[in-house]
Amino acid sequence: MTQRAMTQRPMTQDRQVVLALGSNLGDRLASLQAGVDHLSAAPGLRVSAVSAVFETVPVGGPPQPDYLNAVLLAESLLPALQILRLCQDAEQALGRVRDQRWGPRTLDVDLIACDDEVSSDPELTLPHPRAHERAFVLLPWLDVDAGARLVGLGPVADLVAQVDQTGVTRLTNKSLKGPGAWGCGGAVPPQVRQKSSDAGSDAD
Repeated sequence: MTQRAMTQRPMTQDRQVVLALGSNLGDRLASLQAGVDHLSAAPGLRVSAVSAVFETVPVGGPPQPDYLNAVLLAESLLPALQILRLCQDAEQALGRVRDQRWGPRTLDVDLIACDDEVSSDPELTLPHPRAHERAFVLLPWLDVDAGARLVGLGPVADLVAQVDQTGVTRLTNKSLKGPGAWGCGGAVPPQVRQKSSDAGSDAD
């Protein structure tokens, strides 16, 4: 059986889905919130939690504004490739244009993991092949799930301890809202620097 067939086969039990969201154009927080809202309304995807918001200095790519990042947790019976399509739909709804590798974007939604699924499908590698290197993914993920694990690599808390966290800041003055009455944010490593801005600061 091919990796593609494994990825597309119907599921019979809900799996935890980990999605990483980022935005660095326009009103960044509004774009993240719109992404959360779009994914929350997507058929077959039940959003369960969203992390605190982090600000990230871009690494690599052309000169561009800082990002706002968050991680969203959901439950789904959908095949991973179908979940990827939902992520791409959310990006397109926010005007994402893919004209430059690692360039700025209104909304970026990466499928990080689907439970313990492993796939080398050329269209979708699982888990995300660079997630373990990215503090802007690992820190929000640990924030929303203190016991998170990345299949094949172990606890996210251990991975956080191994990555450079320079330029990644947890924001105390910005947050995202999810469907229903569930909180945003969770356990955060003590070394994560918090940042507040003046109450009268302009919107992103």
